Amino acid sequence: MTRTTPARPLDVEALFPELAAFRGTTTRLHPRPGRPDPSASSVGGPMLWPGDEPWPVCGEAHSRGHGRRPADIRRCRQVLASAWAREEAPGPTDEELKLLDELRREHRVPRASDSDPLPMIGLAQLYRRDVPDLPAGPADCDLLQVFWCPFDAHGPGRYDLALHLRWRRSWEAGDVLTAPPQPLVVGSDGFVPEPCVLHPEQVFTYPFAGLLPEELHARIDAWEEALEEEAEQSADESAAESIGYQYDLSIPPGWRVGGFASWHVTDPCPMDCLTCAAPMHLLLTIDSSEWDGGSGSWKPLEDRHRHRTTHRGASPTEVTVGRWGELNVFACPHQPEHPHRWSIQ
Repeated sequence: MTRTTPARPLDVEALFPELAAFRGTTTRLHPRPGRPDPSASSVGGPMLWPGDEPWPVCGEAHSRGHGRRPADIRRCRQVLASAWAREEAPGPTDEELKLLDELRREHRVPRASDSDPLPMIGLAQLYRRDVPDLPAGPADCDLLQVFWCPFDAHGPGRYDLALHLRWRRSWEAGDVLTAPPQPLVVGSDGFVPEPCVLHPEQVFTYPFAGLLPEELHARIDAWEEALEEEAEQSADESAAESIGYQYDLSIPPGWRVGGFASWHVTDPCPMDCLTCAAPMHLLLTIDSSEWDGGSGSWKPLEDRHRHRTTHRGASPTEVTVGRWGELNVFACPHQPEHPHRWSIQ
């Protein structure tokens, strides 16, 4: 089934014609639970990984011998999905609650060393044929594969993520690895994605307001403040939630490729290539949800019947970034093989 973004609540270029010069596109990936195969773009699906090529591992020293087992995490999700899908008496039974308690237990890996090679988790793979805004990879590569370490214990503060991105030519993969290595335990269930097929959709997008020219930014702020005052003074309950540039008109939520990064948590930070100093472009956004209370206008038409709390509704991948945030990955526009940078918002 396709996914269709509703028309925006209003034409932002009619209000601010200068925005036409900044208009861009982004491809919303719309991941939904399914059974992708290695030949398909996916989140959490099997990777098109050559059988004779070493699987990515995290080699940074950090604790990796205590956490939840991936199989238990997936089983827990299945139990909850079945329990809440029941028409009569939805929700876990007493027996299911006992099972869930057992599945949520943390386990220790005997004799695990902080420096043991730790298999990374295959997070996503994207084929250029499927994703209009995916840039060309180095040397005709048509497939981008994304991995991460299942512990946020990296960097000087020991709280950072560890990502690994790999470009490849899909036609050169040969015999594909069918049983890749998996971590015995993970630091959080949000590191374990559910297998999802994608429904890519290209939409228009505009820059984060703080990166627009100062005069235009000020006019947008004044317009939003006027809408808020009007909503507060109105007796019409439908006007209680006013339209905003950030959450309704500029940058869509959810997993997406290309477009503009949001800086709604931190101030905008220059993302320049550490190798050649070129300003980097947004490559991929990995989001904890596809819509929420503030960005509900982006909910696809096909999902209008879903409530925010519906299991696998707004969060079909089950991936959680930080404290329910989003991970923006940036790439060098001139040399895709240069190291990537990222920011959590």
